Amino acid sequence: MGVLATGVAAYALAVILLPSFGPPFVHDRRASVPLALYAHLSGGALALALGPWQFSRRIRRRALAVHRWTGRTYLAAVAVGGAGALGLAPISQHGLVTHFGFGLLAVLWLLATGTAYLQIRSGNVRAHRRWMIRSYALTFAAVTLRIYLPLSAIAGIPFPDAYQVVAWLCWVPNLVVAEWLVIGREAAVADELAPAVRS
Repeated sequence: MGVLATGVAAYALAVILLPSFGPPFVHDRRASVPLALYAHLSGGALALALGPWQFSRRIRRRALAVHRWTGRTYLAAVAVGGAGALGLAPISQHGLVTHFGFGLLAVLWLLATGTAYLQIRSGNVRAHRRWMIRSYALTFAAVTLRIYLPLSAIAGIPFPDAYQVVAWLCWVPNLVVAEWLVIGREAAVADELAPAVRS
């Protein structure tokens, strides 16, 4: 997960730094909505790169201050990237299906990350972890999108059709996996507590 996230983050950074790099529609957005584009690319890239480290138990146990400051930076990155995504969603390619797919992704990304922050501020560590899993599942949509699009091209699916599907496919299954992980974590915690409850 970390390797794929870092690779896509590096790709986004290259798009920011190299004017001739990236697909044609990025060049169009660079001219028409540069603030939204750069906010989305920079915030998303930083969130992608930082997210995997937030799940490291070693860092949480040995360097809690690092975990907290990385988390704050992740929060800011999602805020910037999500705001940019909201600006880009209404002008995404190939119509209302993609507008709504990417727009809802942006809204849920901001909500999940904001909820994770509010939960840790209130001292609810377990709820914070649940919401951070959901948040990073949505952040990881940047990776899954770049997996599904080449696969759809290899399968011979026309890009407009593929893009409309991938606007949803890049994040809905991620959330399903996140919920599966959350449920599995809760079941594991319940199993650990069961002997103590019985005694």
